[in-house]
Amino acid sequence: MQLAFSMFADFFTDRGTAKTLARPSAYRGLYAFHKYWGKKPSEPVRYLIQNVSPKHGLVVDPFLGSGVSAVEALQLKRRFIGVDINPVAVRIARLLVSPPSVNVIKEAFARVASHVRDAIIETYTTARKKTATHYIWRNGTMEMVWLTSGEKRGRVELPPDKHDLALSECFAAYQPQRLREPRFFTNSRINSSPSLTLKDLFTGRALRNIELLLAVIDDLPEVMQEPMRLSLTAAIGQMSKMVFAITSRGKTTGASSSRMEVGSWVIGYWRPEQHFEVNVWNCFERRVQKLIKAVAESESARVSAKEGTLSAVCTGYTDYALLAGDCLALLPQIPDKSVDLLITDPPHSDRIPYLELSEIWNVILGEEPSFELEIVVSNAKERAKTLHGYNQAMSQFLEIVSHKLSSSGFLVLFFNARTKESWKFLNNFVVRANEADIAYCGCFPLIYSAASVVQDNREGALRTDYGLVFARTVNAAYPLADIPGWMFTLPTPKE
Repeated sequence: MQLAFSMFADFFTDRGTAKTLARPSAYRGLYAFHKYWGKKPSEPVRYLIQNVSPKHGLVVDPFLGSGVSAVEALQLKRRFIGVDINPVAVRIARLLVSPPSVNVIKEAFARVASHVRDAIIETYTTARKKTATHYIWRNGTMEMVWLTSGEKRGRVELPPDKHDLALSECFAAYQPQRLREPRFFTNSRINSSPSLTLKDLFTGRALRNIELLLAVIDDLPEVMQEPMRLSLTAAIGQMSKMVFAITSRGKTTGASSSRMEVGSWVIGYWRPEQHFEVNVWNCFERRVQKLIKAVAESESARVSAKEGTLSAVCTGYTDYALLAGDCLALLPQIPDKSVDLLITDPPHSDRIPYLELSEIWNVILGEEPSFELEIVVSNAKERAKTLHGYNQAMSQFLEIVSHKLSSSGFLVLFFNARTKESWKFLNNFVVRANEADIAYCGCFPLIYSAASVVQDNREGALRTDYGLVFARTVNAAYPLADIPGWMFTLPTPKE
């Protein structure tokens, strides 16, 4: 069943051309607020929603991630259902879709500051009553203390004195009072093990100050709590022992430099021999200020949409539903032949173990995700998340989806994997697609995560994903062939 080509006209008048999709811009505004793993680039998401789904049609993303598809769909006046097994993903998405006002965030931050700022800053105060911004540690020994010089980006570097060492020692034995024990697995790929604790990842001083923040956040009015909690999760990596001390190269330029720079928590639970302990208050304040700026910049694009249940969205009574849970259990609740576009970035075999990497965030939020239901291939043998099981689960997912698309519906998967076995579920689906009255139309390349530190620096990292397009008829997607790099066959992995 062919779509009218007029559906594709809007994009060329207000969003540029298809040529912009192959190399998306870096994340900005609210999309850049939280360092969630593997964000989708917004340009192809918006392009496809705008051009292959009707206004007020139903768009579904069963692997929601940080919520880019939700924001783009609602801005384009589509109804939307998003699902993710990761609780923190759904909570970030909800903030992006319906952020509080700038005034609410500012008032929340002011209340937090009035209650705990001084108590936190006191734990970083030197003998000369100056506030330390960073401490440099090597193998458990404090090597250096940084203070601000009073000039822009200026700093004073001093060896620690008896006061600095004694102050740190005061909190060395601190045990978390509010935070649950994290759940880690034996995964050498991300340097985790079941014995890993919060004390391994954070100094006692950092944990004490994090819990001070949580205590006051819990006492805020409800509307103020979530932006503060998510700001804390967004800053938590920089509060940990996983912040590398970068030497011998520039942090952003890559040029040789003798100046030590502060690294970041990129991926995994690696604790370098030499690492930073960063002032918790400074980390939190910077992230809140980033959120305030992002919300202020997005005010003009704010959507007026009502959240409801899955069934209420399907019947048109509400605009969107964001659900934490198993998509294999929730997708069957959507009526058959009702989805105009199912667009998603599913798990890419063993590329990123999302729940394992998100455990610190979920600990901070008090969430306990269902690791057992995650669709993933994990190096953690005790999880028994094998490639065979992954292919079975993804095949089940595609079987469910095939019944949900409307007569003019589209399915778009953003995907790439290194091995042929990881593509097995897709190859099988293409072979059987005609039985489900669905055709494989083709695919186009795109940068998976704009300006990704992981992709740019990790040897062997995949830097390109593919937008794989399925529809009720091949001809329905013909205009998409204008996208640079479009090909009508499935990509062929090298391994």
